[in-house]
Amino acid sequence: MRKKDHLSSLLDEFRDKHKVSGKGPLSVVITLTRIVSRMQAPFSTADFRTDKKGQVSGLGGPVIKGILKEYGIERTLAEEGGRTSRGSMGLMENYIPFLNMLREKNLLNLKEIEAWWVDRAKQFFVAKPIKIKADVSKSLRQIILELFDAALERQRECSGTMVVGAVLEHLVGAKLSIALPSVSISHKSFSSADAPSQAKGDFLVGDTAIHVTVAPAEALVRKCRRNLEEGLRPLVVTTESGVGGIRALAVNEDIADRIDVLEISQFLATNVYEWIGFKNQDRSLSLEKLIAAYNDIIDQCETDPSLKIALG
Repeated sequence: MRKKDHLSSLLDEFRDKHKVSGKGPLSVVITLTRIVSRMQAPFSTADFRTDKKGQVSGLGGPVIKGILKEYGIERTLAEEGGRTSRGSMGLMENYIPFLNMLREKNLLNLKEIEAWWVDRAKQFFVAKPIKIKADVSKSLRQIILELFDAALERQRECSGTMVVGAVLEHLVGAKLSIALPSVSISHKSFSSADAPSQAKGDFLVGDTAIHVTVAPAEALVRKCRRNLEEGLRPLVVTTESGVGGIRALAVNEDIADRIDVLEISQFLATNVYEWIGFKNQDRSLSLEKLIAAYNDIIDQCETDPSLKIALG
């Protein structure tokens, strides 16, 4: 077994044995790993007890937040960094000897160990759905806009992810499935949808090629032109900021008057109003129906559970 695989296996065993899965325990092991990287091995548990022996020294919210930020993670794992958790002392008293054991096995690569635990923190974050409050005092359009704000915040917290684009596309897919129950709507993983050059759009319904995008580009306008040449009607669904962009690009291609462009919140809100017959008392149920259909698509097409939406 390769050293890296052996190390990963031992870390897995430690995590399972000591239940290092929640935000507090993860904060403890990540912070301790960083602290010991500045110390001479072997390490002593006595160095990590406060004078009163009630807390683990060195832990704190700003510390863990700073470490995670180095990895492009802006989310807060634990406000106190595990400092006030009752189990932190016991975890430290097990983790420090564990690190010494790794040293004896010539496996004490603290950079790899820290990165391994940070990956577990990322998994902790992605297990949480995007939360949105269905405030009945707000307009439907505002609720939808706030949903996309929450998706954008999630995307910023976990760099390298394309959360907004995935939410946008699958909400459109959910809306189409509900609005057109007799039509078979094809749903794909966000990373693969509309990727092949021969794809006519993200969704093909009747003679309409529907393109869903956060940031319209010239390639999309060229695809719309091909749609028109093939006798299809291109429909672009995008964000509020994307509406102006696609229209400007379409003007440059001289097809602006042949492309329909809809802003996502209006695209969704209009249908919700139609489903409820413009009766406000049924609005929450209809929104729940849309989110349930969306979450079903996530289960079918995506491997990232954090793309799910939870209505509060």
